[in-house]
Amino acid sequence: MKPTSRTGVLVLVLPALLIYAFAVLVPFVGTIGLSFTRWNGFGTPEWAGLDNYLRAFKDAVFMSTFGHVAIYIAATLVLEVLLGLVLAGFIAAHKWTGFYRVALFIPVMLPMVVVAVLWRTIFNPDVGILNAVLKRIGFQDVSFVWLGDPRTALLSICVVSGWVFAGFFMAIFLAALTRLPPDVVESARLDGAGEVKIFWRIKVPMIRQVVLLAVLLCVTGGLQGFDLFYVMTNGGPYNTTEVPTTYMVKSVFRDGEIGYGASLSVLVTIVGLIIAGGFWYYQRRHPADVEY
Repeated sequence: MKPTSRTGVLVLVLPALLIYAFAVLVPFVGTIGLSFTRWNGFGTPEWAGLDNYLRAFKDAVFMSTFGHVAIYIAATLVLEVLLGLVLAGFIAAHKWTGFYRVALFIPVMLPMVVVAVLWRTIFNPDVGILNAVLKRIGFQDVSFVWLGDPRTALLSICVVSGWVFAGFFMAIFLAALTRLPPDVVESARLDGAGEVKIFWRIKVPMIRQVVLLAVLLCVTGGLQGFDLFYVMTNGGPYNTTEVPTTYMVKSVFRDGEIGYGASLSVLVTIVGLIIAGGFWYYQRRHPADVEY
């Protein structure tokens, strides 16, 4: 049997398709089915029709979670994507920067729960390092309850996320920048362009597709964000850091409303698909002129 034949391709692809169907498609179809029922995990599910979806649209807390995650995504686009791009440009413009590459990527390799616990300790108003440093440099009267104040809780989580994933996007952008043809950059230097202008006017447009991919990863990843929110604030204070994923988990495991939680997960999935579809449509309408 030739590996290029249809049968050969099917034999090679079938195991992966079966695993994907078992791990993703079957649970997703089951979730859709549960979303039309009322069920607490015991006994027989009761048919509810569209009641769970209607309830979700009337749920003020659930609706507010999309606003919170939108703020989180907007902040991380700056703290992760833009900062990662700037860091990649700095590293690509210098030699012997292996230390910076490793140092900036280390947070990505840490388990997210460990990161959340670490930063929760740093933000602690009594024994945290952050307030201690502020007092040491002269802010004696400053003692913020960073994760307990509605004004600073979500911002604090955004900062932690930026600290973690800026190195991840830096690695992506750095790989793209190192693949650029050097003659284009050298020509710009001969014409008198400075390094900053070369970076923003020449290098960044040439890796536009990579930047768009990073934005998509940041947006979809932010929509799925769970670990930091659950461990650091558990949605508090007063639901100001509640996001769709944490609210779904509470609906299922705390309130025992599996059918309602399933409907929430379906709605979040639909939002994610709309975002991905919009990105695909934009890519079709604005294809890259040059790919490297």
